[in-house]
Amino acid sequence: MKKSLLILGLALALFSCNKEETAVAGFKTAYVDTVKLVENSDELKDLEARAKVREEEMGRELQGKTKQWQMDAASFQEEARSKGMQWAQLRQQDLQKREQEILQLQQQMKEQFASEFGVQRDTIVSQMRKRIKEYGKKNGYDYIYGTGEAASVLYAKDSYDITDKMIKDMNDNYKGSAKKEDEAKEERAKEEKK
Repeated sequence: MKKSLLILGLALALFSCNKEETAVAGFKTAYVDTVKLVENSDELKDLEARAKVREEEMGRELQGKTKQWQMDAASFQEEARSKGMQWAQLRQQDLQKREQEILQLQQQMKEQFASEFGVQRDTIVSQMRKRIKEYGKKNGYDYIYGTGEAASVLYAKDSYDITDKMIKDMNDNYKGSAKKEDEAKEERAKEEKK
């Protein structure tokens, strides 16, 4: 009796394992290389190009003020010899004050830059996640995993990689929305001319 119960229990266990395997085999899964996705995003490339231009503009402004301060500091040493100690002390305080202002301006520019472009980058990454979810729902995936720097997949067959499909989908979506924005701008310009 115990043997038959044991055999029956073992048969049920094997039967239930087979059911789980069939259910698992029915899942549609894929993975996305998030590093590759970010590197090939047209929207992020455009943002980085705008950020580089803005960074160069800020750098030129700061460089001009710094150069002027350096020239004033160099002339200060020569003039201090001829104009005396009292003049030198007043002028040195002025130079130190201007140096502090330049350092504060540099810090403000860094914070403004990080705020301006960091928020936009975070927004784009958030939109990427939404696009991946939409793509997964639209194409019947049960799971889409991410690989890259923050890997949640340590190994997967290449046939499960949908990164290139996601890049194409996101870039097509971005180009479509950018084209619509351009068309809307053209329409507004035409209406203003009338």
